[in-house]
Parts: sequence; C-alpha cells; structure tokens
Amino acid sequence: MSLLDSALGVHAQALAVRSQRVEVLARNIANADTPQYKAQDLDFKQVLKSAQSGDLQMTNTKHLSELPAGTDDGLKYRIPFNVSFDGNTVELNVEQAQYGKAAADYQATLNFLESRISGLRKALRGE
Repeated sequence: MSLLDSALGVHAQALAVRSQRVEVLARNIANADTPQYKAQDLDFKQVLKSAQSGDLQMTNTKHLSELPAGTDDGLKYRIPFNVSFDGNTVELNVEQAQYGKAAADYQATLNFLESRISGLRKALRGE
C-alpha cells in the first residue's frame, strides 16, 4: 500500500465502485424499451468489500475490473414491482430515482477526495 493509498483510504476504491454502479444504472435506463432486458444493480457494499480484500481481478493495479454479468461480485438482477408484457424488468421511475441517488453519492465521494487531496497539497507546500 503506497503512501497515497493510505492517505486517501477507502474513498478512492469507493469512487471506482460508485462509478461502476452509475454505469449499470445508466445501462438500465438506456434499455428501458428493449424486450427481455433484465434490469441490474450493483451491491455497493459487497463490491467494495471485495475490492478491499483484493478478490476482484484487476487489469491494472489502479483499476477495478469490469464485472461479468454471471458472477456474484455484487451485480444483481432487480426484481420489478410491476410485470411487463415484453419481459423487460426496467421500471424507468425506479431506475431514474436510483440513478439520481447514485450520482449524488458519487459526487459526495468525489468532493471528499478533492478535499483530502487539497489537504495533502497544503501539507506538501508547508501551509
């Protein structure tokens, strides 16, 4: 673990996982009219726990791997509230609400990291 990793803590990994969740939710919204499309979501706690323990395979030591759809790495199918005739499980209002919450969580994590990095810069400058 490098000095930068210890200074940023879990928040750098959390930002990567939050980014993946936003991508999954955006993919659900994009496929709202696709027949037989099954809505998915990312279990943030499970994926972050896997990332911290090193269970996820990484293409680069600074990147989280793309999650394959068939694995149990936090990618879950969403159970719809209402049944659709075409087999699509995307409920646009649910997905938009989840996307908004995930985007706000992503921004909060980004702001926290920005303040951490700003503090490190000040410490290095001797301010």
